[in-house]
Amino acid sequence: MATDLANLLRSTRTIAVVGLSPDPFRASHGVAQYMQEHGYRIVPVNPNVTEVLGEKSYADLESIPFPVDMVNIFRRPEAVPPFVDSAIRIGAKSVWMQEGIAHDEAAATAEAAGLEVVMDRCLLKEHIRLKI
Repeated sequence: MATDLANLLRSTRTIAVVGLSPDPFRASHGVAQYMQEHGYRIVPVNPNVTEVLGEKSYADLESIPFPVDMVNIFRRPEAVPPFVDSAIRIGAKSVWMQEGIAHDEAAATAEAAGLEVVMDRCLLKEHIRLKI
């Protein structure tokens, strides 16, 4: 299924970032900070920290007590399937796997559950390219 990236980014308001690092030199931090600066609510998902970018960090997706539109994954490809399963369980509308991250089976599972899927693309770069 082809995803309309511009429409996806326009309809997304809340992004849970799996693997969001508090280290400003990490890609996850830079991407999340950029998206936050452009009006998106960022929800850190990292069991090793309590807060990132001024937002409370959650140990897992199921612990987030409010709806999430997108699950943005910054983890190795082999770690993706459980996060996709969690994204489905919490009712997320989409799963975005960052550059260098792709998992065809997990993507098929997400699509079968009705989620939009983006793999191996940078959220920040696409946001800039599409001039959202």
